[in-house]
Amino acid sequence: MSDTHDCCQTHRPLANMDQALDLLLSHARAVTGTERVSLLAGLRRVLAAPVVSPIAVPPWDNSAMDGYALRSADLGSDGARLRVTQRIPAGLQGMRVDPGTAARIFTGAPIPPGADAVAMQEVCTPDRGGGWVEIPAGIAPGDNIRSAGEDIRPGTVVIPAGTRLDPQHLGLAASVGVAELSVYRRLRVAVLSSGDELASPGEPLGSGQIYNSNRYTLCALVAALGCEVIDLGTVPDTLEATMAALSAAASVSDLILASGGVSVGEEDHVKPAVEHLGTLELWQIAMRPGKPLAFGHVARTPFIGSPGNPVAVFVAACLFARPFILVQQGVSGPVRPQALTVRAGFDWPRPDKRREFHRARLERGSDGEPEVLVHPSRSSGVLSSVTWANGLAVIAEGRVVHRGDPVPFIPFSELLR
Repeated sequence: MSDTHDCCQTHRPLANMDQALDLLLSHARAVTGTERVSLLAGLRRVLAAPVVSPIAVPPWDNSAMDGYALRSADLGSDGARLRVTQRIPAGLQGMRVDPGTAARIFTGAPIPPGADAVAMQEVCTPDRGGGWVEIPAGIAPGDNIRSAGEDIRPGTVVIPAGTRLDPQHLGLAASVGVAELSVYRRLRVAVLSSGDELASPGEPLGSGQIYNSNRYTLCALVAALGCEVIDLGTVPDTLEATMAALSAAASVSDLILASGGVSVGEEDHVKPAVEHLGTLELWQIAMRPGKPLAFGHVARTPFIGSPGNPVAVFVAACLFARPFILVQQGVSGPVRPQALTVRAGFDWPRPDKRREFHRARLERGSDGEPEVLVHPSRSSGVLSSVTWANGLAVIAEGRVVHRGDPVPFIPFSELLR
């Protein structure tokens, strides 16, 4: 198209993807709407208000294990033989422990008045009838007792605002008696694909057609992040249809994700459509796959567009769309994926000017130590490589890798939740 040259001059490729991601995240704005949900509906939601404990945890001194609650002063240098006067299971409060006596106690049960230590059952010797027990010396005050408030004191912030809730957070909220959470509303993400060659699964393929895998990859990634998906399907390859679809998406969503149409071909209409309707802040990144990634705004709605090759769509969504979405959701902590440093089980003799994110698998080497293997194909059209892999090996710009060298590896567990 006539504006291709001017566009390329205006939107110069960034030196590296770190600068590109910095730019994207500088434009991310968290939603402000909130709602209250039950604990069971809170998974992967983002807290809008902190969870403050109204109680102490544990609420009272309790036994850390099965054993015998006793008065440590009753023990001499050789221990003591104590009469067992009561049995205290979890959930019941025992009677006072008098001098010369002990209480059979179980994990989690409240410490009875008078007792100041618990002897674990493994070191004790009860008589056959259980009416007496031999306790060894060396049991000190406080042994095997979990003190009231040892974990959490009343008024403590146990989960700060901006936390994306994992199962352990829901368990912690439940442990302090909180039944509902204030969370940010779900992010609305519009997903569309560009390309007349795309057919929907279940339909017969026409001449020159392929099935649209990108639609399902993007919709599933967005849903896994806890967003509301607005599925706009496939957009015909015309500028008018593309502009109409983007305008409709901008009116109902907080973010638009598009696959295809962001390169420089005559049938690539997404990029010029964004420029007609809003602004394009970024185009082309020094990374492989995903170089023609675009970022801008359609009216006031952020837009992220990736090339149409399915591996490029997957990588771009994981590395750019995911952290952008997390910030929009209100996450206050780190949003960039964390890489492990692992031994390379491959050679990479061909340095590239772009940073490469190659499909990789973390396995045990012949010596039992972890090592990273890479898929034999570098093609961004080989989607099966993504299911073969369990992460991405990161090959820095201009780097040659020899077998045994340390390489960064980003596991899919960092990218797909």
